[in-house]
Order: sequence, then structure tokens, then C-alpha cells
Amino acid sequence: MIDQKTHQARCAPHLLALTLIVSLAGCAVPPGGPPTASPAPPITAIPYSDAVLKAANGLFAKAASPLTGSGTAVRKMLVIDPLIDGATAVQSTATQSMEARIVDLVKAKYPQFDVQPFTASNVAKSPLVFIGTFTPVNQQGNTAGVREAFRICLALLDIKSGKIVSKAREFAQPEGVNITPTKFFKDSPTWAPDPATEGYIKTCQGTKPGDPINPLYWDRIMAAGLINEAIDAYDNGRYQQSLELYQQARRSVGGDQLRVLNGLYLTNWNLGRRGEAAQAFAQLVDFGLTNNRLGVKFLFRPGSTELVGNRQVAGQYPMWLGQIAQRTAQRQGCLEVVGHTSRTGPEPINERLSLLRAQQIKQRLEADAPTLSSRTIASGMGSRETLVGIGTDDARDALDRRVEFKVLDCATPK
Repeated sequence: MIDQKTHQARCAPHLLALTLIVSLAGCAVPPGGPPTASPAPPITAIPYSDAVLKAANGLFAKAASPLTGSGTAVRKMLVIDPLIDGATAVQSTATQSMEARIVDLVKAKYPQFDVQPFTASNVAKSPLVFIGTFTPVNQQGNTAGVREAFRICLALLDIKSGKIVSKAREFAQPEGVNITPTKFFKDSPTWAPDPATEGYIKTCQGTKPGDPINPLYWDRIMAAGLINEAIDAYDNGRYQQSLELYQQARRSVGGDQLRVLNGLYLTNWNLGRRGEAAQAFAQLVDFGLTNNRLGVKFLFRPGSTELVGNRQVAGQYPMWLGQIAQRTAQRQGCLEVVGHTSRTGPEPINERLSLLRAQQIKQRLEADAPTLSSRTIASGMGSRETLVGIGTDDARDALDRRVEFKVLDCATPK
């Protein structure tokens, strides 16, 4: 049986090894101790609308247009792969608003660009692709602690050359910003690291003009066009059309993505196809556990370990728990169930509550698969690993109150 002390003891050799590497690498420490790094200066944030326009104008001003023989600019197709949160990859009311403002700006001020929908058929025509992230950050511009501004990162990509054409970055004040997830992302039951969205974010952040498009994004861009069409159909209640597009994306190169699996689950559930929905959720569990991190949005009553009684949501929990238990029981190794909370309230209470919620889910899993009782532990992180970090305790930061499942590299007891 694995318990908390055993888990900590197994981790101790790894911590010791890391300490030895750090102590042996490097030069002698100067008198008075090692130099301390100067703290990063606080960011300068401007009103949201101004920040969006300033970043977009900066991006397009740096993007030179080729000329025809008569000296006029060549009109180039431009598609926008919807902007996302740079920490969670979620689309929100704010990112949709940004996209609408940018489309209006291009049509009014930059006629050399022909804005077209982001679809697989248009991507096949080798257009310029506009991407962007909108990320809550603290005063040092980092995704940690109290989030007090939003970092806007924009990039313009040339599909034909595979290069980044132009970049821009600004910081926006939080007033008037609504980061409520759009319908698809609000309804999606799971979150996990995904190479596809990781490639999107890396292409936008930490690069410069002339750099190659990140291959994790480049290799999946055709599938991304199909996924965008599927999300649009879902958000507008066209579930059958959305399902067909998700199925097509799943069969395409690079279609093994979290958004596709969430989409297959949601569309099947909304169409009343319970068996197919269960199969899709099982694939979601496998995807998360393979990537060693699966976050599930179980909704608890405030300050309680009791799951909400909302029939529309809670009616899905038994199936979720059953699939997680079944898929985990079939794997080797151990499972850590990790509770998380938003950053509101005293942290000691948050840590205790997150642990109790993890223990509640652990007990439910063991009821479905008794063999898990000897190889499952529960832990609570409180608000130390918030993904959104704004502390609103509503749909906007629901991911901060998730329960995560992590596979531990340990021997399975006989």
C-alpha cells in the first residue's frame, strides 16, 4: 500500500540528487554570498481597448507587403486561429472580443489583407495566419501569484515559408475584461497538457520574427481548422454537424488532441448518445493519464466536499468516476488524486479543503474499483497551482477548483 510517507520517502533520493547537481555545478561563491538578482520592474498596463489596438497596429505595421510590378501592394489572404488564454488554452468572451476588434481594424486600415474564416480549406491555400494569447499575469508579468493585468501576445505567421513574420506584445488593465469561457470550453469536462495548444502558445510566446513556426503547431494546423469549425458549430447548438467535424478532425493528421476528445464527448452527450459519450470520456482519461496530468472539473458546494446537485452537471459524475476508476485500474503504478482551490480565502483553509475534496474523490474511485485502494493517495495543493488565478469563484476560474489525477512512478503492490 502506498501512503503519504512512502510517497515522500520515494521522492527524497530525487531531491538529494538535484541538490548535489546544483552544488557541484558552478564556480566559487564570492565573499558575502551569491549575488541576488534584481527583481523585474513592474509592468505598465494600459486600458484593454487601447492595448488591443496598440498591439495589433504594431503587428501589422511591421509586416511588409510584397509589391506588384506597378508598385501596389499584393493582397494576401489572412486567417485568424482564435486567440486563447496563454495558460489554459481556453477561448473566452475577451478573446472573441479581441478577434472582432482586430478584424474590424484590418478591414478599415489594412486593405492589403483579405480576412477569411479559419477553416481547413482556407489553410490549404497557404495564407498568413494570425494567432494570439491573452494571459492573466502579476505585476512582474508572470503567471503566478495575484493576477493584476493581462499580457497580450500577437504573432503573424506565413504558412508558405513556415516562418514568423511579425510579433507584438502589450499589457492590458483588467477593468472591463470578461474572461468567461465560451460555451465549448465552459462545458468541456477535462483539462490536460496538449502538444497542439502548447505549440500554438510557444509559437506566439518566446519567439521573434524570422523564427520557424513551432512544429507542434505547424504539424497540426490543418486539424486546427477543422476543430475551429467544430467548436463554432457546437457553440451555436449544431451538435450533429459539430460531431461530424470532430470525427473528421480525429481521423486527420494531428487530430489526437484534447479539444477533439472533449468535443466528441460533449456532442455525443448532447445528442443523447450515452454509450458513445462514455467511450469518448474513456479516451479523455487515457489522454490525460498518458500525459501524466488530467484535470477534471468536479463542482463542489462552496466550502464543502459535497458535489453540487445540479442535475445537468452532476448527472454525468457517476460515469466520469466510473471511467476514471476503470481506466486507472487497468494501468500499472499508482495514482495521486490532487485537489485544487481558487485563491480566495485563507490558504491553510484552502489546503485543508482541497485535501478533503481529493479524499472524497479517492473514496468514490475506490468504490468503483476496490483494487485502487492500495495504490492511490490523496493530496491537496490549495491555491498554489492556480491556472487562472483571478479569484472570482465562478465560471471564469473553474479550472482553479479542479481535481487532478497523476500517475506515480511506483511499483504496483502484489
